[in-house]
Amino acid sequence: MQQTTNTVLMVRPTNIRANEQTAINNHYQKEIHDVTQLALQLKAEKEFDTFVEKSRSVGINVVVFEANDGLDTPDAHFPNNWISFHENGVVGLYPMFAENRRLERREDVLFQLEDEGFVIKHIMDYRTAEDEDMFLEGTGALLLDRVNRKAYCALSQRANEELFIEFCEDFEFTPIIFTANQTVNGKREPIYHTNVMMCLGDTFAVICLSSIDDNKERKNVIKHLKEDNKEIIDITESQVANFAGNMLQVKGSDDKSYLIMSQSAHDALTLGQIKRIETHTQILSSSLSIIEACGGGSARCMMAEVFLPRA
Repeated sequence: MQQTTNTVLMVRPTNIRANEQTAINNHYQKEIHDVTQLALQLKAEKEFDTFVEKSRSVGINVVVFEANDGLDTPDAHFPNNWISFHENGVVGLYPMFAENRRLERREDVLFQLEDEGFVIKHIMDYRTAEDEDMFLEGTGALLLDRVNRKAYCALSQRANEELFIEFCEDFEFTPIIFTANQTVNGKREPIYHTNVMMCLGDTFAVICLSSIDDNKERKNVIKHLKEDNKEIIDITESQVANFAGNMLQVKGSDDKSYLIMSQSAHDALTLGQIKRIETHTQILSSSLSIIEACGGGSARCMMAEVFLPRA
């Protein structure tokens, strides 16, 4: 088992805008005024292409999927919420909170990966949970420690506890459950995805501990991370708001690894935090300001890690 992969799936943005269906519980989205839909789309595509180019330049294998079906999928560029790929050839398909996000689940993605030489042996399909208004949005909701077989999950409208435990039984992970909150208009509200406030690397974890209000839950998360020899790099709520928790460690060429993040995440980190991260891995950042504002997600959300075996 390995924690990091060299291959990620990315999906080019289509019809990008602030998605009215996800804004209900994603408080990181921002309305962008006085910009035409076309201008937004072109800016988002430019951010996407630069991000892909930078990743490929350090030897990361980026598989880009382009949707040409004309469907209204303003968050298509966040594929990690609806699909996950595992070393044993299993693919997970997940139930999505927003109805227009369910359109992102395209079979063609699987065909493209098979064309690239990856082997898909089985599909674990949780989509029927949508009929019961139960959701578990992929590796947005689940943070997988693949080596130590632990799964971290901050419960929210998009991360159902019952479904999470079912996933852990199916994939043989130990569940670590907690609630992570943010302050919205003076109230503590659940953070919509675990991967916004937490990132797991090979030997470290970037996490906003202060978002876990329950003392017992916070201590339990710390205990598990320390048990697995992860250095804990604590970030603040305002750093989370700048997507400093939404990062992913990926392998490049020559066995080098990179923690991929947005420019705003990098700018939000302190010098001390950057130095601590750099003792574990190199940093790669790219500007994603339009994608972040419209989608309320960042670099990590844009990459679905591919651990599938090759033919």
